[in-house]
Amino acid sequence: MRLILAILIPWLQFFTIGRPIAGIICLVLQITLVGWIPAAIWSVYALSQYKTDQKIKDALDK
Repeated sequence: MRLILAILIPWLQFFTIGRPIAGIICLVLQITLVGWIPAAIWSVYALSQYKTDQKIKDALDK
């Protein structure tokens, strides 16, 4: 679900992973049509990093 959100509404996805400053910057980037594609790519990349961080945190907690 977050991947779809990252592609369609990139700035909102940053808020769901706890990065509101990046979300605001992404919103400014997304306002232009040209900036939508870089914003979506950045959002998907940030989501993959978030998932990796969560896996590492879970592994360390065990």
